[in-house]
Amino acid sequence: MRVLILSLIGLVAASLALAKGERAGEFDYYVLSLSWSPTWCALEGDARQSPQCDADADFGWVMHGLWPQYHRGWPSYCPTPERNPTRAMTRDMTDIMGTSGLAWHQWNKHGVCTGLSARDYYALSREAYGTIVRPEIFRQLDKAVKLPAAVVEEAFLKANPQLEPDMVTITCKNGRIQEARICMSKNLDPVPCGRDVVRDCSATDALFEPIR
Repeated sequence: MRVLILSLIGLVAASLALAKGERAGEFDYYVLSLSWSPTWCALEGDARQSPQCDADADFGWVMHGLWPQYHRGWPSYCPTPERNPTRAMTRDMTDIMGTSGLAWHQWNKHGVCTGLSARDYYALSREAYGTIVRPEIFRQLDKAVKLPAAVVEEAFLKANPQLEPDMVTITCKNGRIQEARICMSKNLDPVPCGRDVVRDCSATDALFEPIR
């Protein structure tokens, strides 16, 4: 009996180990996540004394990440034969990602699931970021405002006529505008988001702070 129990425990442990990461390169589409930097700084970055939140940083919509996605759910921490990025690679992403630490984290959790090398993942992330126009009106704010999250989505749709309403979603956190998420094919063409991605913030008075 003891041998049988130990064998069962071993099988369960092996199954759990396999469940920690999906197969790299097998996914349906990407989610490009753009984070409003003043929100992240107010909720997390200031407490961490992140350089992204320095008074002269001038960050607005930064690239949170480019995430492989299934039609339902998403892979993460996939086993990959690719080498981890060098410090130079992560440092080179700070102009659009805010910090090298975020660039490293996004590779470690999401990039490894793309089937790409770290260099190619960062290059694709930069390309994806460049395909989306960040509405200039938000950079012109000189004081905090409260607005419906739908206004932010509408601004993205107007600035990016290639997008349809089901291809972009706006998220909130702690009553603040948090992120804009845009769904893209593996070729970076706009595609409809899956049900678990299209969860628009319904707040009508979400706080939106200006760039510092």
